Amino acid sequence: MTERTAQHSAAVTRRRFLKALAAAGAGGALGGTIVAERAAAEAPAGGKEAARQWAFVVDMRKCDGCEKCRKSCQKTHYLSVDQKWINVYQMATTTGQKYFMPRLCMHCENAPCLRVCPVGATFKNGEGVVLVDQSICIGCRTCMAACPYEARYFNWSEPPEAPAGIQQAMPEFPVPQKKGTVGKCILCVHNTEMGKLPACVEACTMEALYIGDLKADVATNGRETVKLSKFLRENDAIRFREDLGTRPRVWYILGHGQKLDF
Repeated sequence: MTERTAQHSAAVTRRRFLKALAAAGAGGALGGTIVAERAAAEAPAGGKEAARQWAFVVDMRKCDGCEKCRKSCQKTHYLSVDQKWINVYQMATTTGQKYFMPRLCMHCENAPCLRVCPVGATFKNGEGVVLVDQSICIGCRTCMAACPYEARYFNWSEPPEAPAGIQQAMPEFPVPQKKGTVGKCILCVHNTEMGKLPACVEACTMEALYIGDLKADVATNGRETVKLSKFLRENDAIRFREDLGTRPRVWYILGHGQKLDF
């Protein structure tokens, strides 16, 4: 497959994904699955129901540890080298077989970080994405201590310089980062709102990362579009440290005897 053909194929897949989202918004969740029903049930009481409920899937069978996802995320959000909103860990099975685990914010439905923030800087938007308002954050790092996924990072120094036209940081696109505050994965809501893929998904040449919508019950890695609930069920997807009751919105597909128990 030529590069031009591959780019065309990816563009077609994204259009199909967005078309599926549009159809779901007009006609309700596809298939009436348990996943979609749960998402609808969690719509803010008394508020307008969000059109999307974002989720994420990592297919660990495909990840080769290249870290293109991490590099793209850092480039997109003008992060310093110590700010790894998606981190790729090299792991090993009991038999010594190596594998890789990309780990980002789990955007938990029952997020510990949100509960402990003393000033309300951490919040969840209507689409289920956990964000940080750095204009409010006091840098106490209580949220970092509460997060069981080590998915938050303190800005110890001034961030890399961003282009002159990007100087009005907001929770949905916190660029530039603010020294003395906490930063984290925002699931690229600035992209998904425009019908684009998150930077990490776009950059993954192994097609291991999927952005999904629980309400539409679809997900895509930019090349293929799948029915989310069926994809998770048929591949025995699990959630990391689900026993903690955090209800993460990130699912993992194993396949090499891995145990996500660290």
